[in-house]
Amino acid sequence: MAPSMTPPPIDPHADRVVLRPDDATPVLLPDELPDSALAAVRALLDQGESPNTVRSYRSGLRYWAAWFSLRYGRPLALPLPVTVVLQFVVDHAQRLDEAGRLVHELPVAVDAALVAAGHKAAEGAPTLATLVHRISVLSKLHQLQGLPNPCSDGRVRELLSRTRRGYARRGAQQINAKPALTREALERLLATCDDSLAGRRDRALLLFAFASGGRRRSEVTAATLENTRRVGSALAGAPAAGWIYQMGVSKSNQAGLARADGHKPIVGRAAEALEAWLDAWRTWAAAAGAPAPAGPIFRRVRKALPAGAVAEPLTPQSVRDIVRRRCALAGLDEGFSAHSLRSGFVTEAAAQNIPMAETMALTGHRSPASVLGYFRKGEVLNMRGASLLDADAQADNKKKP
Repeated sequence: MAPSMTPPPIDPHADRVVLRPDDATPVLLPDELPDSALAAVRALLDQGESPNTVRSYRSGLRYWAAWFSLRYGRPLALPLPVTVVLQFVVDHAQRLDEAGRLVHELPVAVDAALVAAGHKAAEGAPTLATLVHRISVLSKLHQLQGLPNPCSDGRVRELLSRTRRGYARRGAQQINAKPALTREALERLLATCDDSLAGRRDRALLLFAFASGGRRRSEVTAATLENTRRVGSALAGAPAAGWIYQMGVSKSNQAGLARADGHKPIVGRAAEALEAWLDAWRTWAAAAGAPAPAGPIFRRVRKALPAGAVAEPLTPQSVRDIVRRRCALAGLDEGFSAHSLRSGFVTEAAAQNIPMAETMALTGHRSPASVLGYFRKGEVLNMRGASLLDADAQADNKKKP
């Protein structure tokens, strides 16, 4: 019979043992955070946030400080009482008065002062989305500082909820989404790209952003010759069957974790355009005595005679400007932006009956709800039920499983 295994005795005073560092290490107080640790916390929070989010939060906080100063005659000090947040909402949210006119409580003089100081682009009520964002900025600030959060108060939450409903009933929910740049519009943009350095770069950029899954501006500028590799050909200089872009940090992967869906394919016309751009870059570099292509793929092309010069990497803002410039050259004036490539990819995928799961694997969306609206828009004209009065369509539908 095997001997019984008895656990070792537990010292009832083990939790009272105090480990002491060497004399050079200061002992901390458990209820206080030293300045060095506080600075480290702030640095970790700042470095873990996307630049766009940081910019939007700073802008929102500047607006809060300016509005509070003008409204209450003193500097902003936290925590704010619930009444201040309620006042902020009614100052910026529109409602119907007894005469059926849209009004809000922000005094005209305060509104004008905010515009004059550069905190608003124009006088008048902001969009509902802007109002909600500024409330969320204030809420985040209280949360990060460990202060009582007035934005979590039931009165604030109920007011915002009913404000949303009021806007919806008036049909005033503003849709700020940029129009989708689907294949037909994209082809018009590509037709404006010639064989110059800038033309080849723009053609490669547009096809890369669209065909690899509708890449965001920051994802396009993050593509390098180190994280984008050629596949399908072992011969140097031979056409590649395609490329694989290994994405790192993105909006849906802030930690930059290695994920299976981080590999984005660049094939077909997109791969050919990328090859053409890199070949043009290599040719220019050899002639100019510049370093061979390396680092970020998409770069500024300076206007140097006779054929231009490849310069520093593009910024996300540069990608936006390229899309807008090509839209103007193509005669498209419908408000397209760089994000239109992303929404256009999803819309086009739906129109061509690409399964949503496959589309999401390419775009990197984590939630079906994020792509469902684009999907419905893309497939709406293909719905069989819309053709019930069409005899030919009915006959075709009967043949389909």
